[in-house]
Amino acid sequence: MAAALSHLKVLDLSRILAGPWASQLLADLGAEVIKIERPGGGDDTRGWGPPYLRDESGNDTAESAYFLCANRNKRSVCVDMKSPEGQAVLRSLAAEADVVLENFKVGDAARYGLDYESLAALNPALVYCSITGFGQTGPLASRPGYDFLVQAMGGLMSVTGVPEGQPGAGPQKVGVALTDIMTGLYAAVGILAALAERDRSGRGQQVDLALLDVTAATLANQATNYLVGGLNPTRLGNAHPNIVPYQSFVAADGHLIVAVGNDAQFARFVEVLGLPELAQDTRFASNRDRVLNREQLIPLLQRALLERSKQDWLARLAAAGVPSGPINTVAEVFAEPQIVAREMRVNVPHPDNAGLELVGNPIKLSRTPVQYRSAPPRLGEHSDEVQERRWARFTT
Repeated sequence: MAAALSHLKVLDLSRILAGPWASQLLADLGAEVIKIERPGGGDDTRGWGPPYLRDESGNDTAESAYFLCANRNKRSVCVDMKSPEGQAVLRSLAAEADVVLENFKVGDAARYGLDYESLAALNPALVYCSITGFGQTGPLASRPGYDFLVQAMGGLMSVTGVPEGQPGAGPQKVGVALTDIMTGLYAAVGILAALAERDRSGRGQQVDLALLDVTAATLANQATNYLVGGLNPTRLGNAHPNIVPYQSFVAADGHLIVAVGNDAQFARFVEVLGLPELAQDTRFASNRDRVLNREQLIPLLQRALLERSKQDWLARLAAAGVPSGPINTVAEVFAEPQIVAREMRVNVPHPDNAGLELVGNPIKLSRTPVQYRSAPPRLGEHSDEVQERRWARFTT
C-alpha cells in the first residue's frame, strides 16, 4: 500500500538536526526527499563522531552515528549551490517540488536565488519551510542560533538541573538537542498544515520556524505558571512544579521514580509505604496541599523508601496501580521488551553493514504505516540518478 505522503516531493536544503529531523519524518511517512549536500564534506553531522558505523569487517566507515539518526529514507545529491550551475539545478528541482526545507541564515537563500519569493515565482504551489535560530523577523533575526544557545536563552535551562543550595546545583541543558528535535516536529506540522490549506487554495506559502519560539512554546505549564500565576519557575531537579509527589526517590539500592497524578493514587502510594495516615493528614490530603507542603512530605516518603530495594518497591507499586518505574540507561531502553514489541528498534540495512539498527518512528498508522525504505545515504550517493531522472522514485 502507498505510504501516507508518497505523493509528496521534498527538496531538503537543510543540515545538522532540526531540518533533517523534519524531512526524515516526512520521508518515513512516504515523501520523496532529495537531500542536498555540499560537495566534499556534506552535512556537518557526517563528521560529528566517533562513533561511526562499522562495516561488516568491524572497520569504521565515514558514516557517523549522529548523521544516521536523522537521514534515512532520503537520497543524497551533491550540489555546489554557490555556483550558477548548482543554483540552476536546485531551481529546476524546486520547480517540481511540493516542499522546500532550508535552514540558511536570514538573507543567505536570497543571495543564491533560492529564497521563497524567487522559488514561488517558479512554483506558486510550493510550501517553503525556513528554520532559523530566531525567525525571519525581529531584532535578532540575523543572528545564528544553535540548540544549546537557545535552550539557555529560551528559559529551558533555567528550569532544568539541581536546585540552588544542593550539591551539583546549576542550570543544565537537556541531554539531547531537544530544541532542535521539537523544532523539527513543529516544522513538519507546519508543512503539513500548509499542504492541507493548499488543497483548498492551490497556493503555497512560507512556514517560518525559530528555535527560540519553539523553546518558549514548549515551556508549557512552566510558561503559564509565570504568565497566569506570576511565578517565575526555578529548578526543581527531578521534582514537578505542580504535582507532588512526582519525582525520583532513592531506594535501598538505587533510584526509582514515582509519578502520582491524583489523590487516589497518593492514598495507594502511602498505603504501600506503610504510612496510610498521610492520606488523611490535612497537610497532604490534596495535591494542592502537597504542593504547598512538599518540604514536609518528601522527607517522610524518602525515609520509608530507603527500607527496600527498588525492584521490591516497583513490584509493590505496580500491583497497587501507582505509576512508577526505573531510571533506565539507553542500553536498558533498547533491551526493554515493550520497546522491541513496539518496533522502536529497527533494522535498516546499509550498504556498509546490513545489520544497521536505528530508532524506529513512533507514529503507528493502521492503513499506511511508516516504511523504512532505505538507510541514510552515503554522501552524494544519488547525484547521478537525480541528475538523470530528477524526481523518479527510488527503490531499496
